[in-house]
Amino acid sequence: MRALRLQEWKSEPQLVEMPEPTPGPGQVVVRIGAAGACHSDLHLMDEFEPGSVPWNPPFTLGHENAGWVHALGAGVTGLEVGQPVAVYGPWGCGTCARCRVGVDPYCENPAGAPVPGGGGGLGLDGGMAEYELVPHSRHVVPLPAGLEPVDAAPLTDAGLTPYHAIRRSWHRLAPGSTAVAIGIGGLGHVAVQILKATSAARVIAVDTRADALALAQECGADLTVMSGETAAEEIRQATGGRGADLVLDFVGVDATLRLGAAVARSVSDLAIVGIGGGTLPVSYFSVPYEMSVATTYWGSRPELIEVLDLGARGLVRPKTTRFTLDDALTAYRKMRDGSLEGRAVIVP
Repeated sequence: MRALRLQEWKSEPQLVEMPEPTPGPGQVVVRIGAAGACHSDLHLMDEFEPGSVPWNPPFTLGHENAGWVHALGAGVTGLEVGQPVAVYGPWGCGTCARCRVGVDPYCENPAGAPVPGGGGGLGLDGGMAEYELVPHSRHVVPLPAGLEPVDAAPLTDAGLTPYHAIRRSWHRLAPGSTAVAIGIGGLGHVAVQILKATSAARVIAVDTRADALALAQECGADLTVMSGETAAEEIRQATGGRGADLVLDFVGVDATLRLGAAVARSVSDLAIVGIGGGTLPVSYFSVPYEMSVATTYWGSRPELIEVLDLGARGLVRPKTTRFTLDDALTAYRKMRDGSLEGRAVIVP
């Protein structure tokens, strides 16, 4: 089979021939229908080096995957060959308290995981190939009726990650509340849809690009604000001076973190989802009273099931551009130069 593999750090991935995988006991091979291209892949290609994470190349890219069950290992039950499925991307040990309830991203026994702190496309072979070997059947989630693999693939990260960040703050999002999404890219535009589908909050979208703000409006944002010197004041005025009950930062650089703290209400949440490397100084008077600041990573397996349900019902649908495996590098180039709207999906 063909696979797009990162052969070494700080390099472009290469399309190579690989043997088709065979499942061992408890494992599943998925015939890939679609694999999402993620901005974190660019960090792998451009910035990571030995020691950055507890795993190294070579491995096949693609951690947002969906397709059809192709082969089942001995002992696997509850799945059938040909069944449409999504692949839950983070692969923990499966035995610690977090993994037992499906929260593999926060696995507390990384030494017992297939790859510490990673998964398919992150240290182990992912879905930018014709087939993907999934090391345990619990990571294979049946698709609900009405949702095709090409639409499900980006929901496994670009949907699940913002969903988790929003869900943990549902108690903040009663009628009269405000949520601010900073950075309307591959995750941010999905976050706007999730906020509108699952909460009563007024949604304000912030970005530096007019086309991104237009996409936010298309996704249901109540107000769009161009990022800049007046952005904080505009948001404050729009909330009657109170500020936002939830701020989601999908960029994570110094400027966006400062903006998030500047527009947050007292007794609010600031979720840092973007891995831009910025810092937010925290002292007694530097942030609103009782504002909670948290970083989030991916989401749980039960939350993925909920996201897929939203997708099947048409309530959350990432804007996607499809590429073949041969054109996958073009997708990444468009991501680098900012010319890609929404999410890129690679279809083998």
